[in-house]
Amino acid sequence: MKNWIVRWIANILALLIITKVVPGISLDGSHPFMLFVAVVALGLANAVVRPIIMFFMWPINCVTFGLLGFVINALLFFIVGQMKLGFSVQPGLTGFIASLIGSVGMGVLSGLINFVLKDRGDRDNKDRSD
Repeated sequence: MKNWIVRWIANILALLIITKVVPGISLDGSHPFMLFVAVVALGLANAVVRPIIMFFMWPINCVTFGLLGFVINALLFFIVGQMKLGFSVQPGLTGFIASLIGSVGMGVLSGLINFVLKDRGDRDNKDRSD
């Protein structure tokens, strides 16, 4: 249960940092709960929509050596940003480029934050089981 909460907190912090650092992506609303809504929307898009798109685009994904995955992540980030569910992305090409930077940055940041916030005991137990 704790691992699930840590992942959500990491994603919320990563989205907050992305909205402050990446030009073209901004925070909507002053209520902090909206960041949670945005992370839930991104999570649902990545859990439901992304596998369906990847299934139908697998030949192109193979030809591009997996780089299509970055474009699909950016597209989902852009679409959720256009819904204005806690953050917004500029429309147009500049917004798509910001979405590409934001989606990659969010993945890196949430991974780093997950690593830092994870209990030392959890890391030790994982190492022993291998």
